[in-house]
Amino acid sequence: MNLDITYPRRKTTPCKIGPLTIGAGHPVLVQSMITEETRNIDGCVEQIIELHKIGCELVRVTTPTLGEAQCLEEIRAKVTERYQYVPLTADVHHQGMDIAVEAAKHVDEVRVNPGLFVFKRHGTRKKVDVRGRGEEIEVLREELAYSESEQREEIAGIEEAFIPVIEACKKFGRAMRVGVNHGSLSERLLVTYGDTPDGMVESAMEYLRICEKNGYTNLNISCKASRVPIMVAANRLMVKRMAKEGMAYPMHLGVTEAGDGEYARIKSTAGIATLLMEGIGDTIRVSLSEDPKNEIPVCYDILQSLGLRKTKVEYIACPSCGRTKFNLPTVLNEVRNATRHLVGLDIAVMGCIVNGPGEMADADYGYVGAAGGKITLYRKREVVKNGIPQEDGVRELIELLKADGKWSDAPEGHLPLTGLPVMN
Repeated sequence: MNLDITYPRRKTTPCKIGPLTIGAGHPVLVQSMITEETRNIDGCVEQIIELHKIGCELVRVTTPTLGEAQCLEEIRAKVTERYQYVPLTADVHHQGMDIAVEAAKHVDEVRVNPGLFVFKRHGTRKKVDVRGRGEEIEVLREELAYSESEQREEIAGIEEAFIPVIEACKKFGRAMRVGVNHGSLSERLLVTYGDTPDGMVESAMEYLRICEKNGYTNLNISCKASRVPIMVAANRLMVKRMAKEGMAYPMHLGVTEAGDGEYARIKSTAGIATLLMEGIGDTIRVSLSEDPKNEIPVCYDILQSLGLRKTKVEYIACPSCGRTKFNLPTVLNEVRNATRHLVGLDIAVMGCIVNGPGEMADADYGYVGAAGGKITLYRKREVVKNGIPQEDGVRELIELLKADGKWSDAPEGHLPLTGLPVMN
């Protein structure tokens, strides 16, 4: 398989998150979030270790109150004592100054949500939902519009509350994610921009400007939405707006509240992969309403399909048709079960000689059906051996791999995407 990427990755400044670095050409990093209540310290420790073992490189823990933020010290210590050092992010939302400052003492990254971090409504305003479209909403927005002095006053209030968090991150050497959600924009930005990607981007930019003004740049950004078109548009706009102001911070990608099952995986892939193919994205999460362990294989499948990470064998197989010379699903499973631990290889299983050799040209090895119950083995485009009885095909493939020095025995208890080294 040719892993040369035909689309250049966006050039970004590095963001150091403990021992990890995102952006600046580093591999796209996989992250997830535990679902255990933060005060259940042993439960959190167990879930963090479990996630890291299966390939989650950065684990997020929610800290809705100061009490949960204080639990992070013990969580950090126990994870390291029982397992090893795992990079952690604290998720801070409502009225987050004290919470974020406490979290910065214990974890590698603090995530703040600009729409909720300083959460207050202007005292003279009606509590009106300004989300939506149409003439009625436009009239409401006009009535509720913020004056320039009110805008300045609120931004000054944000800066006053935010500076202690910046200083804590600088003091302890922590990263920060400015994470905007489409569903939690502040009232002021909803009134000013409506429920739009523009509002999401401006929400993040206000915080980035404050960070830079105060000499802090160890940052990354996320612009998430539950609707793929909005998520994609917001990230594209975010990149353009940052470039216009001389910023190049890394982007964390995800479709929030994607749901569960097959549709959630497709929905997440549609948003994340679209942007990755445009060179946008330095770390990803597939957000599922399931056990967070289920998110990790989807992340790696997205990255592998785009040639951005290599964590398992790449199997190329035809969909089967009337020309197929064997039961393709059965044979594919036999080949996979025998070779799935050989990370780094690309192996093709093709049903017939008509399209097989051409369509599997990028594979390292090919297993192709032939007439009379036989198969042919290829090394790239080269026929290595033909006339092999189908029942001997997998054994002969293994012998070829051994002869080429490509074979190793599977680790005890090996499962795909479990305990595998994550390779660039």
